[in-house]
Amino acid sequence: MDPYKQEVADLFDRRKNYDSEDKLVPQLARRLIEQAGIQRGQKVLDLATGTGLVAIAAAQLVGPEGRVVGVDISPGMLNQAKSKIAAAGLSNIEMAIADVELVEFADNSFDCILCASSLHYLTDVPAALRRWYNFLMPDGMMGLCVFAETACAPGIVVRKVAERYGVVLPSWHGLTGTEDKCCTLLQGAGFEKVEVKTEQLGSYLSLSDGKRRWEEVYMKNPLCRLLQQLDSEKLAQAKAEYYTELEALVTDQGIWNDNLTFFAFGRK
Repeated sequence: MDPYKQEVADLFDRRKNYDSEDKLVPQLARRLIEQAGIQRGQKVLDLATGTGLVAIAAAQLVGPEGRVVGVDISPGMLNQAKSKIAAAGLSNIEMAIADVELVEFADNSFDCILCASSLHYLTDVPAALRRWYNFLMPDGMMGLCVFAETACAPGIVVRKVAERYGVVLPSWHGLTGTEDKCCTLLQGAGFEKVEVKTEQLGSYLSLSDGKRRWEEVYMKNPLCRLLQQLDSEKLAQAKAEYYTELEALVTDQGIWNDNLTFFAFGRK
C-alpha cells in the first residue's frame, strides 16, 4: 500500500470511539442519507464507509430487496461496522476493505453512490469521481458531504501558523469550498443535474477542546505531515502560537467553529 494511504488507514484504525467522539459525524451521515432519497430495492455503494453510519442507514432503507456495499481502507473501522451490522441483524449489506480510489466494480452496478466527509483524504479527487461515475447505472446518483473553505476554525489557525515556518499545509476543503466549486467538480466528472444543498452545522468549541486538537489531530493526521517534521524547538513555538491564535477567537460562548456543509448531488 502507498505509504500515505497506510498512514490514513492507521489513523482511523486507532479511532476506537469514532461514532461518539464527535457529534457532528453521525449528524452528517444522517443528513446525507435524508437528502439522498434512497428507495427500497436500490443498490447503494458507500465509499469511505468508516463504521458504516451511512451504509447501515442505507441498508435499512433499501430493505431485503436492496443491497448495500461499504468500502473503507481501515480494517479497524470496518470491524466496528461489522459489529454494528450484526447487532442490527442486517443481511443486505457487506463491507469490503479497499482504497476507494482504486476499488473496482462493474460498470452500471449501483443506483446510488455516497461519500461522506472523506474527499479531503483522497490524492486525486477528480479522477476518483470519474471512476465512481462508471459504477453508476444510467440516471444513478452521486451524493457527497463536503465542507466550505471557512469550515473548522482550528484547521484554519493551524495552516496560518504553519505558513510562518515555511510549511504550506493543504486546505482540506479547497476543492469543495464553495457551492460553485462543488458544481464544477461534479460536472467535470461527467455528472448532470447537479444540485448543492447548504447547511450550517457549526457550533461553539471550548478553548480546551481547540487546544487538544493540536496533539490529537494535527500531530497525528498525515495531512499535517510537513508540520510534524519541524524540529522540536520550532514545533514547540508553533504550538504556542496556535494556542495564542485560538485564545484570540474566544467569545463568551467559546470559539465559533464554522461547519458550513455542502450536500452535493449529481446524476449520471
